[in-house]
Amino acid sequence: MTSQRTRERLIQRIRDMGVRNPLVLEAMRNTPRHIFVDEALASRAYEDTALPIGHGQTISQPYTVARMTEALLAGGVLDTVLEIGTGSGYQCAILSQLARRVYSIERISALLEAARTRFRELGLRNIHLKHSDGGVGLPEYAPFDGILVTAAPEGIPPALLEQLKIGGRLVLPAKVRGGQVLLRITSTPQGYDQEQLETANFVPLVGGVL
Repeated sequence: MTSQRTRERLIQRIRDMGVRNPLVLEAMRNTPRHIFVDEALASRAYEDTALPIGHGQTISQPYTVARMTEALLAGGVLDTVLEIGTGSGYQCAILSQLARRVYSIERISALLEAARTRFRELGLRNIHLKHSDGGVGLPEYAPFDGILVTAAPEGIPPALLEQLKIGGRLVLPAKVRGGQVLLRITSTPQGYDQEQLETANFVPLVGGVL
């Protein structure tokens, strides 16, 4: 269930769906998704599907992780990245291979501690975790080259826009009439450029901490 052949099938599927950045594909290939899900679901870890991780949350579909990561990397190399919604830690583990430093915020302490343990097992030392409300971002470490949001807010959080470097990119799902779309917003000297990338399906971004 965790063989290299199984992983390669998943990588080929992601490539066939349009993700072509070789750095993203290699990070996906190198990351053992089965350790980010409950043991009972490990046999499904390399299916291209979202899976429950408890607390009403999910580990995102691998294609979605790859697509969002590729969108974040579109403007070039990333130095510092902020992730909103650590969840299982899978997306964060991918980002940690593609940026010098990753900050990740999670509102549910049990998920945060489980992710911390996984990062330690994988030897990922450039990830900095915080138990907090993701909607306010992490102003003490801003500005960021990239911000990635793994849940759908009601609108685009102004605090996150303000924490982007000029040229930095915010990738997040946004609610629209009848569903969600994936957006990439780039900070420019004149303001913010917004692109709709594709349809999306994420759990809501909730405030507060647990």
